[in-house]
Amino acid sequence: MREIVLLLGGGGREHAIARALADSDVDLYACAENKNPGIAGLVTEFETLETTDPEAVVEYAQRIDATIAVVGPEAPLAAGVVDALEQAGVYAFGPEKDLARIETDKAFQRRFMTEHGVPGCPDYETFDDPEAACDYIDAYDGDLVIKPAGLTGGKGVKVIGEQVTPEEGKAYIRESDYETIVLEERLIGEEFTVQAFVANGAFETAPAVQDHKRAYEGDVGPNTGGMGSYTDATRELPFMTETDYEEAVSIIEATVDALEGYKGILYGQFMLTAEGPKVIEYNARFGDPEAMNTLPTLETEFLDVLVAARDGDAPPALAFTDQATVCKYAVPEGYPDDPNAGARVEVDEESAGDALLYYASVDERDDGIYTTTSRSFAVVGVADTIAEAEEIAEDALSVAGEEGLHMRHDIGKADLVQQRIDHVNELRGEQ
Repeated sequence: MREIVLLLGGGGREHAIARALADSDVDLYACAENKNPGIAGLVTEFETLETTDPEAVVEYAQRIDATIAVVGPEAPLAAGVVDALEQAGVYAFGPEKDLARIETDKAFQRRFMTEHGVPGCPDYETFDDPEAACDYIDAYDGDLVIKPAGLTGGKGVKVIGEQVTPEEGKAYIRESDYETIVLEERLIGEEFTVQAFVANGAFETAPAVQDHKRAYEGDVGPNTGGMGSYTDATRELPFMTETDYEEAVSIIEATVDALEGYKGILYGQFMLTAEGPKVIEYNARFGDPEAMNTLPTLETEFLDVLVAARDGDAPPALAFTDQATVCKYAVPEGYPDDPNAGARVEVDEESAGDALLYYASVDERDDGIYTTTSRSFAVVGVADTIAEAEEIAEDALSVAGEEGLHMRHDIGKADLVQQRIDHVNELRGEQ
């Protein structure tokens, strides 16, 4: 039977998912609030609708006779779209609303780890009273990370001792309208992510990725949804050992075992500390940009993963090419605090050369494609080494030009990667 797959979401992550499915034996449809021209060029039909509206999504899925739905972003998970699709008889690759709380409610996430003995959990406390949270900051011996419990698009976290002072952190808590705040010990180390494909109590993992959240080169400036990322030609990153990767996978295993009935992607964001990997947070879907690093090197048919999950089987063993990747995002000038929309996007799939081009949030007009106020597009180099992949991505950015755009050229550069290696060696007393 030829599968009819419905993809929810219109960002760069979903463009990567669409590309991973487009060459399979599938009729591919997509729906999102924004029409992504890259996705539209790969699917049978692109429907514009609110993906956080369960009734609208179910109606469209039934209209096209979808046999499988793939949920890209986190907001539809939080809105219960997977629950509605399942009740309507459409298999959805993504967790139901209660299980998606592993991402959508950071207070739940930490309590869950504690209650189930999942290793790698930092010290933390949760607060519904802003003044109690501020008192905790005053009394705590060390720096803390301030996390709103709900979804903030990767931009709500403030790190005391790095981004803000204790007084600024307390002002942020008092001025914000968050119902619940999580305060966690500040972990020192190097961040990395591992994405797990989960179904029927089993899982398979992808290579580790390092994302760069800060807006400006040298890892300074405000947090963003992610300015770019890279992988190595191995499962681990250059600053990691095989044991570090395996320890992260063992933490994911404990989490999957505790999350009974979970299906979809479980994305673990870790900090590699002197004591090993610790969990910064979990996400309940592919990362953006991490999906653009891992899906292009996935040799196993992604459709086979979806069908196995739907049919009650464990995910197939995943094979990845032994290649490195470097992803670099182009964003509108002024992003994220004061973005200016309306710059023309000058690069297309042909002019990107050997790089893969993924559209994110863009406005397609009769005379071309233009930026909006969110991340615009990403280019990905795939090669035998990080250095070669970085050159491919950088060549594509040079075609795009700098007018009206901002990008981090340092992602994947040898000196930045070496800084990561030196940092971990210093933490481990190897320098």
